[in-house]
Amino acid sequence: MNSHMLTRGFIAKLALLIALTILFSGSAIAEQGIQAITVTTTDDGNQEYSMTLQALFIMTALSLIPAFIMMMTSFTRIIVVLSILRQAIGLQQSPSNQILIGVSLFLSMFIMAPVFEEINEKALQPYLSEEMTSIEAFNIAKEPMRAFMLSQTRVKDLETFVQIGGYEDLYDDPADVPLTVLIPAFVTSELKTAFQIGFMLFIPFLILDLVVASILMAMGMMMLSPMIVSLPFKLMLFVLVDGWNLIFGTLATSFGMGV
Repeated sequence: MNSHMLTRGFIAKLALLIALTILFSGSAIAEQGIQAITVTTTDDGNQEYSMTLQALFIMTALSLIPAFIMMMTSFTRIIVVLSILRQAIGLQQSPSNQILIGVSLFLSMFIMAPVFEEINEKALQPYLSEEMTSIEAFNIAKEPMRAFMLSQTRVKDLETFVQIGGYEDLYDDPADVPLTVLIPAFVTSELKTAFQIGFMLFIPFLILDLVVASILMAMGMMMLSPMIVSLPFKLMLFVLVDGWNLIFGTLATSFGMGV
């Protein structure tokens, strides 16, 4: 049951840990603390309030953290596959974008649960208990994420970004590649995999559309759109084969779950 007990609070704490570590990697910040607002007394006795740059940087980073979290997890592959599936069936607004995003988020949490649990046990909880600094916690937390992304990244995509960045002579082992190179390579591999799965999903629905179009032309019903006629049959086919169960199971196993 622990794999299903990940809450938004944990994700928020993890995002905050990453943001603090990226922005304040110096030890002096950890010792002195971060002042969000400074108060200055003027010569006439009045007080002026100003926000420090550190607090401004934190607020800016927190707005970008959701994008980083989605790009470093299984979310990209899932949302692209579900969008292609909706297009293949011929539905424009059902399921809605909100439903697709919600399903993708919770399915991503299910797939990433082992990785998040490892980060929680080895980095987040010791950091919250003040047993290690934010820098140490970040260095430990990024290793499970790095291992996950490396396992899903194609060597060709990784080599492409290594060559673009001019790191050919610096990193012989893929495990040593920095996150700035690994993340775009991982996203590229995820998009390719998602399109491959989407292509396989598109084929049966396309065949059904061609069959319906051929029948309508043979009957001389030129003005009737084949999409309107084939849509109920595609929905019936998808339901009869238990499509959602197959899709979610395929997506989960594509990340190595249950293997």
